[in-house]
Amino acid sequence: MQLRVFLAVAERLHFRSAAEDLRMSQPSLSQALATLEEGLGLHLVERSTRSVLITPAGQQILPYARAAVVAMDAVADAAAGSGGPLFGQLRIGVIPTAAPYLLPGLLPALAEEFPDLRPRIVEDQTARLVEGLRSGVIDVAIMALPTDATGIAATPLYSERFALLVPSDHELAGRSGLSPDALVDQPLLLLDEGHCLREQTVQLCRQVSAPVLGREESRAASLATAVQCVAGGLGVTIVPESAVGPETRGPGIGVAWFADPSPGRTMGLFLRTATGSDESYAQLGRVIIEVAQAVFGAQPV
Repeated sequence: MQLRVFLAVAERLHFRSAAEDLRMSQPSLSQALATLEEGLGLHLVERSTRSVLITPAGQQILPYARAAVVAMDAVADAAAGSGGPLFGQLRIGVIPTAAPYLLPGLLPALAEEFPDLRPRIVEDQTARLVEGLRSGVIDVAIMALPTDATGIAATPLYSERFALLVPSDHELAGRSGLSPDALVDQPLLLLDEGHCLREQTVQLCRQVSAPVLGREESRAASLATAVQCVAGGLGVTIVPESAVGPETRGPGIGVAWFADPSPGRTMGLFLRTATGSDESYAQLGRVIIEVAQAVFGAQPV
């Protein structure tokens, strides 16, 4: 646990956030870190009232700490016997543009399929989930493909189309067969930096030379906020198909669909390379696919 504490602090650079990730109190986390430093005879972390920094000594042992935690997790999986990694606690990372739409169906399905599993959910952006996988803070992650992360194995799960959400009185509301060129004349709202959906939207706009709003304009930290901005007439936004139903229940929102082949995204199950071939995780992937198909019509890859 002491090494896991060090990794969580190194990832978050924030003691309270690290403690929340590990579901322990901040004093207990500080004590575990102090015990590790005392045992190693090294000062690993510099902490002030404003910031947390990893010392040069801490940076030097960080990759070894990651490797040790991965090895300890592998030992725990082996000790679970026939239950495999889907027995006991499983820490699942999910990106914010998927979690609210996938989890309501996925969590009950996991309880039914794996009654001895205790899932723990970590919702975060792609870069932090990748780091969490590497450090052992999470066990698996559900994210959009591709990523350029090393040491991480990805299995494609399902694909889903993108839709354009517009104000309900917008000229494009209810349209289908829309060309991406239609984005050229639209005030497109983006999520904050770090969201993979933002990068996918920017990439789509570049393909058709459509402008995107700059930092001085409206932008959102979540899809729910972006949708409210659309309802208020501040612009339009692109969402994955899984979000269309939940985010258009309220008034003021219209939907436009792109022509085939529609732009979209492919979601994948990400694991550390050492555990990527385990059959139990393949079984987990099949459950995720079944839920995505049943809830929002995703297409298996």
